[in-house]
Amino acid sequence: MKTLENQTLLYDQDCPLCNLYTTGFVKSGMLDQNGRKSYCELSAEEQSFVDLNRAPNEIALVNNKTKTVIYGIDSLIKVVGFSFPLIEKISNLKPIHFILKKMYSFVSYNRKVIIPGNVKEENKLQCTPDFNYKYRFLFIGFALVVTTFILFGYSNLILNFPKSTITREFILAFGQIVFQSLFLFKLDKQMIINYTGNLMTVSLMGSLILSPILILSLFINLPQMMILGWFGVTVFIMFLEHSRRIKILKLPFYLTFTWILYRFIALILILN
Repeated sequence: MKTLENQTLLYDQDCPLCNLYTTGFVKSGMLDQNGRKSYCELSAEEQSFVDLNRAPNEIALVNNKTKTVIYGIDSLIKVVGFSFPLIEKISNLKPIHFILKKMYSFVSYNRKVIIPGNVKEENKLQCTPDFNYKYRFLFIGFALVVTTFILFGYSNLILNFPKSTITREFILAFGQIVFQSLFLFKLDKQMIINYTGNLMTVSLMGSLILSPILILSLFINLPQMMILGWFGVTVFIMFLEHSRRIKILKLPFYLTFTWILYRFIALILILN
């Protein structure tokens, strides 16, 4: 593995995802031992040539010799491409680069709702991405669609449930957003949308946990106890994750109970 030396990635220390992949670059040898640095630890000199408005949105790769910086997907292509030149060559093809850039923005602007972490408020520099309505609504829509289709398939595995439809599952998934928003009407619009992003991440996570059983059912007949048990465990995990996110967002804890209440109401409606 070739090591890209004298280059430093400025990562968001409050982002578990950013911590994970930048650590991976160092441990794999793609970057040297000084190849990552928390954005909030930027020196006064570094702040003079790093774009402080752009770096929170697009991870910055600093060339420590020339004091130049590249941002976003180009930073990642540079790091990976130094060890794998073919990947760099393919990634820089215009149509591929365009897609990668959009995918990067999709994840970067939503990273605080995909995998939230506790913010260290004492830090003067905060690596918080701009609130981008377009990418936030795209993420919510993406999570809504995936959740709808997986729940449609899983509901039809439960023999005592009425036959599911895509429309029913979409209404139930979207209805959850509307129901929870009723308890947030006093908050500002941005906070409501931020919570909705976290809410749909929990739903997406639950759907992904259900998917192995859904795939396995295509090949063998699974006992109903296993299907129902897996569903129950999934809901419990979602409950814990929703509670954790509520604490991080500093929102009222009762939102977790209204989240459960909605599921009971939905179950009653389905059974009747």
